Amino acid sequence: MLHSKFLNPKSIVVVGASNNTHTPGGSVLKNLLAHNFKGELIAVNPKETEVQGVQCYKHVSEIPNIDVAIIAIAAKYTLETVQILAQQKNTKGFIIFSAGFSETSEEGRILEQQLVEEIKKVGGTLLGPNNIGLINQNYTGVFTTPIPKLDPKGVDFISGSGATAVFIMEAALSTGLTFSSVYSVGNSAQIGVEEVLQHLDETFDSNNSSKVKLLYIESVNNPPKLLKHAKSLIQKGCKIAAIKAGSSDAGSRAASSHTGALANSDVAVDALFKKAGIVRCFSKNELITVASIFMQPELKGKKIAIITHAGGPAVMLTDALSKNGLKVPEIKNENKSDLLSQLYPGSSVSNPIDFLATGTAEQLGIIIDFCDKKFTEIDAMVVIFGSPGLFNVSEVYKVLNSKIQQCKKPIYPVLPSLVNAKNEIEEFITYGNINFPDEVLFGNALAKIYNTKKPINQEKPIFQIKENTIRTIIETSKNGYLHPNKVRELLVAATIPMVEEKICTSKEECKIAITNFGFPVVMKVVGPLHKSDVGGIFLNINSEEKLTTAFDQIMQIKNAKAVLIQPMKNGTELFIGAKKEGKFGHLVLIGLGGIFIEILKDTRACLAPVSKEEATTMIRNLKSYKIIQGVRNQEGVNKNLFTEIITKVSQLVEIAPEIVELDLNPLMGNSKEIFAVDARIRIEKTN
Repeated sequence: MLHSKFLNPKSIVVVGASNNTHTPGGSVLKNLLAHNFKGELIAVNPKETEVQGVQCYKHVSEIPNIDVAIIAIAAKYTLETVQILAQQKNTKGFIIFSAGFSETSEEGRILEQQLVEEIKKVGGTLLGPNNIGLINQNYTGVFTTPIPKLDPKGVDFISGSGATAVFIMEAALSTGLTFSSVYSVGNSAQIGVEEVLQHLDETFDSNNSSKVKLLYIESVNNPPKLLKHAKSLIQKGCKIAAIKAGSSDAGSRAASSHTGALANSDVAVDALFKKAGIVRCFSKNELITVASIFMQPELKGKKIAIITHAGGPAVMLTDALSKNGLKVPEIKNENKSDLLSQLYPGSSVSNPIDFLATGTAEQLGIIIDFCDKKFTEIDAMVVIFGSPGLFNVSEVYKVLNSKIQQCKKPIYPVLPSLVNAKNEIEEFITYGNINFPDEVLFGNALAKIYNTKKPINQEKPIFQIKENTIRTIIETSKNGYLHPNKVRELLVAATIPMVEEKICTSKEECKIAITNFGFPVVMKVVGPLHKSDVGGIFLNINSEEKLTTAFDQIMQIKNAKAVLIQPMKNGTELFIGAKKEGKFGHLVLIGLGGIFIEILKDTRACLAPVSKEEATTMIRNLKSYKIIQGVRNQEGVNKNLFTEIITKVSQLVEIAPEIVELDLNPLMGNSKEIFAVDARIRIEKTN
């Protein structure tokens, strides 16, 4: 937890304070004074007796007891300073701007850890080091500008990057987005994004707390904690959007399985965000746009009316909404002609509702009233109104402001004239409104929010999996890929259906297997990992002659150890995989199997544990879902069985976390049954 004195101090010292407001120590003191910190302010600077009108001490040992210390001195002096403050001055909150710690060297990392240990001894809270500070309703402890407009119901913003936090606050100023708090965690030596989010969750008050949280994350240090508290906050009625920097997998490993090639840390981040219900963003402007939409009444349906005096932006917005699953339906309401009669000739009310460049504020109000009260097929409105620079549009914006307050349906203002209507837009924002200056960015963001599902409660699977058998197999096996027989035993223990098979080392054993299976059969090489790459799969073997020929050819393959024979099954090839992805735990992936997994790369991923509902959603979200349903008289796949096997794989990797890669590829599925035809499992046990 964050210490109460850190959040709401009665006294603050700036160590390294300066009259030069272009330094961190001078700037933070200026911000504290300018934004009316109500407690006691003191400064420490060996060369001054007064800084910016604030009493200044030569050394930190001379000051009285203090709640929060903001430290802006060279890294090498910070440890002694923190020791004195923590041990002698009862200080519980520390904000360290200084750089030169874990981000620079091993020596810096050690020094940073020493700071943490000193602060932990007294139960204090450290923000940083190497950060820009903290803004909340009680004090403005940052050295940067601008300071955003503060509002208890504005957004809570947690950033892993100080510079990015500044850029986002800068960009938000022109849109009207307000902030409740800003936390710049820097090196996250003691508290990072996850810990601040935990604090916001555990102290959440539905009447007084902000319901919008923004995250800029450079590294997910504790995925389970992030998932737990993000999910909890969203279930309490909050909305969360986040950027996770570093989405390209430049360090992608050469993987030995299909799952390993498809799964990486960014896939894991995406899966975590989806499981939590976080809206993922990829730029600061997208993050601000999503946050601004969060601040509006929630969109309850997908049918949008676009009200405009400019055709081009309306067309671009229509495209953005339609391509992302929202609708701009043609208005066929019986009141349509009544509305049209009150507009200028040439206007259109089909949707977009175009009331021309000459449209008036009064006409805008009439259109909005029709959409809100008479056009029942409409769920929300977007009003696009800029200015060609010919006349003042403030009356239009006043009408828009009043309708936003009065209407039951959400109204989203897109006011793109940032030069011609600059003054009018600024006035509109002072009323407490938000502006969306870019219609396409807005449209994409609205659709992304609408399509992000709320988190669901996990139900425990009820399958009678043989947990003891699974643990015994894992504990008695060596690291690496398991022998096919062990793989089969594991899957059988997990009640995952497998096609019958026999491993043969001679032609005679192959012939014996045929007496049990009958023709046709499939023959596969045992040894090489990627059987198809080495020509080690022979399909539709339907005679003894073909059987012996295939055996000879397979055993000539490099590293071939044996031949695996299975009955030939028909159906759609499917894929289920699992991969352990560091601190995130296991990713479970699905898609079409066989060669399609490599060619189409049409997969969906979910973090384990995977519920039945999540598995069903994964299947339905595949681009190839129509193939699974069955198209052009081709038999589809039993989706209930597919869902069941996905959840069983999830349960298996929970019981056996030593499994680092698992491939069921392909599974052969039809309307009646699904069998794993080929499987690989690799384990890694730590001492």
